[in-house]
Amino acid sequence: MKNLHILLSTLIIFFSCSKDENIQDTEPKLIVKLVMNENQVRLGNNGSPVSLPIGNAGQTPIFNGIAAHYLELAQGPFTSLGNGEIIFHAPETNLGGENAIDFSKSIVKNSNEVYLEIPLKDVAPGEYEWVRLSLSYQNYDVQFYYNSLPYTGTIASFVGFNNYITSYKIKNQTQTVNANKKQGYWGFESISGVQTGQIPEGATTVPNPLFATSPIPSGSCVVTGKFSNKLIINNNENKNIEITMNLSINKSFEWIDVNGNGKWDVDANSGENVVDMGLRGLIPSWERK
Repeated sequence: MKNLHILLSTLIIFFSCSKDENIQDTEPKLIVKLVMNENQVRLGNNGSPVSLPIGNAGQTPIFNGIAAHYLELAQGPFTSLGNGEIIFHAPETNLGGENAIDFSKSIVKNSNEVYLEIPLKDVAPGEYEWVRLSLSYQNYDVQFYYNSLPYTGTIASFVGFNNYITSYKIKNQTQTVNANKKQGYWGFESISGVQTGQIPEGATTVPNPLFATSPIPSGSCVVTGKFSNKLIINNNENKNIEITMNLSINKSFEWIDVNGNGKWDVDANSGENVVDMGLRGLIPSWERK
């Protein structure tokens, strides 16, 4: 009889746990994907299409990974940054002095992977016309030339407002930093080892079509995009809602093209310095699944 009670108790616990897990598995979620698009329109800071400036050249990188820091749904064009529905905010730290993104806790995913899964019960019902996405980190391959010969190198690019970095792996090599790095810090791994650099302050492009009605702080990487159809979240959602953040990488890696050949020449004293690594626009879309 004692053994029977133990068996029944075990079965009750098992089925209770299974029931809870099933409820959790079927709970509707807001699913977010980041998708890199090489053919999407190339935008400037004010959200208008732009070409490469005279004297510069650019290329579309091959992405290995990307990280976001902040995601907010905005009801309309006059919703100021921070006053919408904030659904994601990555950890920050002051270990490096000033407040900064804690890179060691960043979520790094590749294009078209599920980046976030958020229970819809945790998102306020409403109608949302715009989305703000703050990117913090990019890792991609680029082509460069040395002694007129083509090679492929890997770049780790930090585009967040401020980044506390203990260490980071570019491709095969790891750089130790243990300090804050402002927006525009990068590491480049090539045949000759690792180089690091810093893009000038304010040079990283951050498209914001709402610059006139809802500006973003200087030095941030909060890219703004508009849904073609308003995102509608109801009180009684019973399906997942999937948001796809289509990010333009159309010639997003830009440098000074000293000799005008359209190639990134990295020979000593070439003067072909990197000037911009910012993403070139955001077109969000959504559907129930």
